Amino acid sequence: MDFQVFLNFALGTVSAVIGWFARELWTAVNVLKEDVYKLREEIAKDYMPKNEFQQFKDELFYMLRRIEDKLERKEDK
Repeated sequence: MDFQVFLNFALGTVSAVIGWFARELWTAVNVLKEDVYKLREEIAKDYMPKNEFQQFKDELFYMLRRIEDKLERKEDK
């Protein structure tokens, strides 16, 4: 077997393996991108809307003010 034929065969085999590996990586990256997009949509569904958070915050501060008022009245006694 001529050295050039052996070299061509070896380079062809190495190129084929690298090509297969690159294709597998490309497929894996595309699957991961799709998963990230789906996760982003699911996470957005779990967030509390801004108006609900504002209402919750107002209620919480109202309760804290009431507690503070009660503590101030307690000190006076």
